[in-house]
Amino acid sequence: MDEENPKEYRWETGYEKTWEAIKEDDDGFIEASIADTILRAKRKRQTQKQGKTKLGMMRHIYLIVDCSESMSSQDLKPTRMVCTLKILEAFIEEFFDQNPISQMGIILMKNKRAEKASDLSGNFRKHIKFLKTLTKTRLVGEPSLQNGLEQALSSLKLLPSHASREILVIMGSLTTCDPTDINTTLEKLIQEGIRCSIIGLAAEVHVCRTLANESKGSYNVILDDSHFKDLLFQQVEPPPAAATLESSLIKMGFPHQMTTEGSNEPLTMCMCHVDSTDEGSQLTTDGYYCPQCLSKYCELPVECRACGLTLASAPHLARSYHHLFPAPNFKEFPFASQAKFCYSCQKPFDEKDKQVYQCPTCRRYFCIDCDIFVHDILHTCPGCSTNLSTFQITQN
Repeated sequence: MDEENPKEYRWETGYEKTWEAIKEDDDGFIEASIADTILRAKRKRQTQKQGKTKLGMMRHIYLIVDCSESMSSQDLKPTRMVCTLKILEAFIEEFFDQNPISQMGIILMKNKRAEKASDLSGNFRKHIKFLKTLTKTRLVGEPSLQNGLEQALSSLKLLPSHASREILVIMGSLTTCDPTDINTTLEKLIQEGIRCSIIGLAAEVHVCRTLANESKGSYNVILDDSHFKDLLFQQVEPPPAAATLESSLIKMGFPHQMTTEGSNEPLTMCMCHVDSTDEGSQLTTDGYYCPQCLSKYCELPVECRACGLTLASAPHLARSYHHLFPAPNFKEFPFASQAKFCYSCQKPFDEKDKQVYQCPTCRRYFCIDCDIFVHDILHTCPGCSTNLSTFQITQN
């Protein structure tokens, strides 16, 4: 009886046989199968997104980076710290490209302390320049998660209620050395409506899971460097607005660039470089002038240092439009010769294409690569855009 109906032990059934999901292609390679798995995961996240959701478009986010001794580990090549800094450079540039009217600050955790490295700013070049200097920093001691959260909380709680306030923690250590009970800090974050998301580089930690769940954030542990980059870039899109986020009118300025070449205008220095000794701090006659106090700036967007007015341009606001009105999710169908070619890339469908994707508005068929490209980069359906009648439907 025991042989006919064997009973497996708990430890024998406690894991998933993930290797069974990996299959070889016709040439005996598994790269194509892995790439297809990644695309499927991206599409699954895309189908979970819904339009007409209230989002926090003016984001203020503090990036808390673990600089403790654990970041010197070499499980990420060459080290965790170097790999993190390299990925963060691309993340910061992409973040400000998709969120041009947002601001970011950086806080470092090491030796049981938290240090504010850079204040909230909308200048991504300033943050990237600072990250390049961190390659020479000493990785010592343990991090203090509570001190890092308190440091960010002290600045974020002073912001107006219409701003989306967030904290993103990159945690490489499995321990945290805190001065008091971290639950008191968690209660303050919930009370202020600050969302805290954490990316772990080692293993799941209970306090990080609790912190993310209670503050409506996300918590994930990386598998490798490519998964690390994927998790980090998921933070680029604006999250759903918090319950404490108020709707209010925001006063903004839209200055025009003034070029006075060949004129007798005096040479002046812009406000953003008045305290700087960099190469960009030069006397010029052109720039963007604040419509309220006439202070000059060399680039937009920026918050006026004299009167506090947010200065931006129309393209900056238009770049945030696709977050509020994303392209409709394509419907997935088994391939049964519905179309000969992908409408976007004109790739012919064959027997290898098991699934095709149809836009619910224009009824055009696309391959999975174009489906991901439309929703992640293009943000508009090519079939709807080339047909005036369907384009008007999607815009109304």
